[in-house]
Amino acid sequence: MSIDVPENEVGAEPRNRAAAKPKPTAKFRGPIMFRRDRKPGVRTADRNLLDTRADGDWVHTDPWRVLRIQAEFVEGFGALAELPHAVTVFGSARTPVDHPEYEAGYAIGAALARAGFAVITGGGPGAMEAANRGASEAGGYSIGLGIELPFEQSLNDWVDLGINFRYFFVRKTMFVKYSEAFVCLPGGFGTLDELFEALTLVQTGKITRFPIILFGSSYWAGLVDWMRGSLEGFGKISPGDIDLLHVTDHVDEVVDIIARAAEQRAELDTYGTEDQW
Repeated sequence: MSIDVPENEVGAEPRNRAAAKPKPTAKFRGPIMFRRDRKPGVRTADRNLLDTRADGDWVHTDPWRVLRIQAEFVEGFGALAELPHAVTVFGSARTPVDHPEYEAGYAIGAALARAGFAVITGGGPGAMEAANRGASEAGGYSIGLGIELPFEQSLNDWVDLGINFRYFFVRKTMFVKYSEAFVCLPGGFGTLDELFEALTLVQTGKITRFPIILFGSSYWAGLVDWMRGSLEGFGKISPGDIDLLHVTDHVDEVVDIIARAAEQRAELDTYGTEDQW
């Protein structure tokens, strides 16, 4: 590789950059260094901490949010650490109690509980309440992971262990970390968000042996057809990626799919083989 050097630079003595430009003065605030025109401010961290006249705006600053996020992770991990094998059931908060989808959620929750799985939901009403109620009345462990929203209701009455989160991403981590499968009843944006999050994690190998089940073939048919025709048809996903989804109308099949995945997971723990779902 050739370098074009100006003639007046050929043979010249190296420039003394240190002499040409004095080292800028540094100021510090804790571990953070400021130079040139960057100023750390006149108030020290201790002064801010000890000032009884300070307002409450400091709790909304980004550094404080990091601590609050960390605390929320710690709280969730601590509360769910000893959870038995669990399955998360998603679905619409708008599902009426007298709707067939509510009955389906109840039946799925009860069947999972009888099969030895704890049932996790978003803790809200509708399909979430149905799954929690089914699990609870079947003698199982019913968990609700709620979220702080301006219009959100409290956790439903059928939740045995409930946690309310401030941050969606912390809550979503708990859903994935402590579940062995996702069951998606008919739902809206929230259900779709969780569905595609899980699909992406499985497709990219971040989680394995993780069944994703769509319950209600007539409801999900349009989405699956679009994925097959557009996403797969235009080469945006690999052939076979859609097979990561299981579509069914039968509660027994839901439990069977999850139980078989649990068996394969146990074999992996025993023999160290890998079988991605």
